[in-house]
Amino acid sequence: MEENKKTIDVTALGELLVDFTMNGQSEQGNPLFEACPGGAPCNVLAFLQKMEKKTAFIGKVGNDQFGKMLKETIEEAGIHASNLIFDNQVNTTLAFVHTFKNGDRDFSFYRNPGADMMLTAAEVNEETIKQSKIFHFGTLSMTAEGVREATKKAVKTAKENGCLISFDPNLRPPLWESLELARTQMEYGFANCDILKISDNEIQFVSGKEDYDEGIQYLIDKYNIPLILLTMGADGSRAYYKGQKVEQAGFEVDTIETTGAGDTFCGSALNYILEHDLQNLSETELAEMLKISNAAAALVTTKKGALKSMPEKEEINYLIH
Repeated sequence: MEENKKTIDVTALGELLVDFTMNGQSEQGNPLFEACPGGAPCNVLAFLQKMEKKTAFIGKVGNDQFGKMLKETIEEAGIHASNLIFDNQVNTTLAFVHTFKNGDRDFSFYRNPGADMMLTAAEVNEETIKQSKIFHFGTLSMTAEGVREATKKAVKTAKENGCLISFDPNLRPPLWESLELARTQMEYGFANCDILKISDNEIQFVSGKEDYDEGIQYLIDKYNIPLILLTMGADGSRAYYKGQKVEQAGFEVDTIETTGAGDTFCGSALNYILEHDLQNLSETELAEMLKISNAAAALVTTKKGALKSMPEKEEINYLIH
């Protein structure tokens, strides 16, 4: 299929869930939680929609109130939702996010199982993937047998149809039966992606090296990934491409919570790649991509939640300039 004939910019597969984030206390002194639509792949797509790209999602939610809310939310965001499947047996996945004084987070997942894990290979719509310029996935859709098969089928379809493949491991240790299994599935992603977005703690986990550059070099030597983007939280980000390393500092903002920052960064980077040529990125372009993506990620941390809190183009330009 000719590249210019493809009708979807980015299709993502994976988890769509409700993040319950702490939002003060009741009069009785009980913690109050706000139900924020979340899930990394859809956060990425929500940002791309703000940049006027066409996106589609493949995944599964429970046939319950939360599942219906999530479908409405992604449709409102403009994400194509006809491949979102409802499960009648298993409830929508929930995550409770406990935020500490310094903004760090701890997750309690209600996912044993959760509907997102119940997606099967037969439910993956290959036509949607064939129509896509970029296919994006993470490892939450690889924590259980059935959905792992679904993910691998999607990746294979994407590869066969000339899609660029984007991977963000998004490691959540509590969701894996063992860290060894997590590592194995991350390795599958590394071996199959063109664009890797990885965080500082994830690169240390997979490479066993303290130094980020050494860790990334290990990945480049082993998997030959064309573009690797390393996020370092408030410290900014780095791009590794064709033997070059480009670094950009982060932006100072009033952070409330960091949920979705990495996904926003990833969405912004994919947006940039859609508008440029992944095969021929200059050092100036890499620096610009990082700067824009750092700004977008910083802005999402100034609001609660992620999917509904994506920054506008104007806000990003304002922060950069």
